[in-house]
Amino acid sequence: MRAHLARVDAVLVQALIAAALSFAHLHDVAVAAGQDGWKAWAYPVSVDLLLVAAWRRLRSGNGKAAAWCWFVIALAASLGANVATAGLLDLGNVPARLRILVAGWPAIAFLGGTLLAHSAPKAATETEVIEGQVDEPETAPEQPSTDTSPRPTPVSVPSALVDHARKVAAEHHARTGAPIDTPTLRARLGVPAPMAEAIATHL
Repeated sequence: MRAHLARVDAVLVQALIAAALSFAHLHDVAVAAGQDGWKAWAYPVSVDLLLVAAWRRLRSGNGKAAAWCWFVIALAASLGANVATAGLLDLGNVPARLRILVAGWPAIAFLGGTLLAHSAPKAATETEVIEGQVDEPETAPEQPSTDTSPRPTPVSVPSALVDHARKVAAEHHARTGAPIDTPTLRARLGVPAPMAEAIATHL
């Protein structure tokens, strides 16, 4: 546990040192470009905040293209200040292009921070729309009937045959104790199935 804490403390100290040096370099470049007082200290704050906002968007997994773009811009500003103060730039005679870049940085940082912090990720927006959407059950339109099979025609049954069928049914019930069914009635009368069904409706 102590070894783990020691490693964490070392990383934290290293991060603080690096942040402080980068902060100071950005401040020195801002002063050299004509920004003084609190304005010179605000420049490194804006760069670091833009880096944090871009990093948070990268960690969220959404809008990575925009996050990488602003992360590279903020990193270039930080690295540029570090390199410029390493003796490659005469801080007493700053080029006009650097003065223009420093003067325009607040607008750039404000635009990037606003887009990163307040633009809703596309994936999250689509998820909210899908979750709030209520799908109505789709009902298929009624189709006209296309059944062209021939309809059965009513079978006329002679009354004498109906009387005979009643006697057969009564005899079957007396013998078996159960009503006669259509197949048995058909077999006993020797008639086709449609006629046997028609006779059964009269019993």
